[in-house]
Amino acid sequence: MSQSGSKIILFHQTSLISILRDNVSFIKFPNFWDLPGGGIEESETPRDALYRELDEELGLNIQPNSIVWEKEYSRATSFVSYFFAAPISLNQIERIRFGDEGQRWELMPADHFCSRDDAVPHFQPRVAEFFDQL
Repeated sequence: MSQSGSKIILFHQTSLISILRDNVSFIKFPNFWDLPGGGIEESETPRDALYRELDEELGLNIQPNSIVWEKEYSRATSFVSYFFAAPISLNQIERIRFGDEGQRWELMPADHFCSRDDAVPHFQPRVAEFFDQL
């Protein structure tokens, strides 16, 4: 099992792309709103994992120089999370091709993501932190 993960805040103005996780019992936070990204495989860098996950989940490729924010978070469990943020254009949003993980995606106001009861709770303060510094 992966001991680290990469997530991205793909934002358009004050909204972000969020993915509704599958509603199955064998995953963490089933039927919760999540950010694009996932586990880092053994041979990957955090950015490599992010690019792979974006392609798998949304059919998107972003340019490395489009990333405007990057932060590492560590937990006592030794799990390390890498968070990134990049703006996304309406043209890119129109080209999203949803993959086979999750139920659907949505362009959601960031404050809505941060205040809902069915969003992955430990991502909410990280999203708020990013938008607060804009």
